[in-house]
Amino acid sequence: MENIQIKRIYDEPSEDDGYRVLVDRLWPRGVSKASAHLDEWNKEVAPSTELRKWFDHKEERFNDFAILYQEELLVKEDELIKLREISKSENVTLLYGAKDPKINHAIVLKKVLLK
Repeated sequence: MENIQIKRIYDEPSEDDGYRVLVDRLWPRGVSKASAHLDEWNKEVAPSTELRKWFDHKEERFNDFAILYQEELLVKEDELIKLREISKSENVTLLYGAKDPKINHAIVLKKVLLK
C-alpha cells in the first residue's frame, strides 16, 4: 500500500499520479475543474469545517490538529477502505490546496491510510 502519495493541487499532474483525488472540503482557488485532472473529489475525508478553521494552518497547532483529525476519520471507514482498495492496484495521489507541504491534513490522511 505504499502507492499513496500527496501532492499540491497546484503542481502539474504527472503519469505516476495514478488515481487523483482532491481531499479538500473547499475547491482550491485558481484551479479549473478541467486542469485539475481529478478522478474524484472526496470531501468526506477532509477535516470538518470547524477543525479546519481552528487549525488555520498554524504550525503550533499541527500536532493537536492531527490527533483531532484522526478522531474525525474514525467514522469515515468506508471512504478510507475505498481509497486503500484503489491503492492496491494503482498509485493514489491525495491532492490538497494548502501552501505548506509540511503541515497539512493530507499528511495525516496518508498516515491513516497506510496504517
